[in-house]
Amino acid sequence: MPAQPLIKTHVHAGDIVKVISGNHRGSEGKVLQVNRAKHQVVIEGVRMIKKHVRRSQEQPNGAIIEKEGPLHISNVKLLEKAARSATDSPSSKEVETSKGAKAPKKEKSPKAPKAE
Repeated sequence: MPAQPLIKTHVHAGDIVKVISGNHRGSEGKVLQVNRAKHQVVIEGVRMIKKHVRRSQEQPNGAIIEKEGPLHISNVKLLEKAARSATDSPSSKEVETSKGAKAPKKEKSPKAPKAE
């Protein structure tokens, strides 16, 4: 199956969203992560899943941890946008330079009058 193309999303990390369909309908939370390639979002406190982890230095006996699982992006509705400053967004810098002063046109030098 070919990979799905990246999409423009209506939500971004930090936004407050509400789940409008699925098992977690009605839940609200802050978007922690957006996976544009898989069309998924991870919302704080929604769709908590249990994951078994192996023994490691952090967990010497292993553990069962709870973390948020992804939801399809079409199942969420934007409630409140995150406050973003214009300097944070890389695209805003491009817009500023493209809308700024245009490069001056080269002036044509006057032609010398033809001698007859």
